[in-house]
Amino acid sequence: MNLELFLVVAAALFSVGLFGALTQQSIVMLMMGLELMLGGVILAAAAVWHYIAPAATDGQVLVVLAVTVMAVEMAIGFAIVTALFRTREVDTTDEAAELRG
Repeated sequence: MNLELFLVVAAALFSVGLFGALTQQSIVMLMMGLELMLGGVILAAAAVWHYIAPAATDGQVLVVLAVTVMAVEMAIGFAIVTALFRTREVDTTDEAAELRG
């Protein structure tokens, strides 16, 4: 496996996530698109780090930390979406934008 293949897969993940984030109005689907985008960035960073310094474990630790932060962020995001839906039955970004003012 070479670096270019990993970068192509990472770009594909990022592109699918960007398409999902820009076209969906459901908050959950928007969050899934953002998660795919972050996954693509992390995959690209891990692949580059592996090819720059294959013996160093710094990149692996950074990737595990980033994935952990992503999981916590998604859990908090889904908790907020669940609370919004239970209290006001808001499930799209248009309805959530009206809650600002």
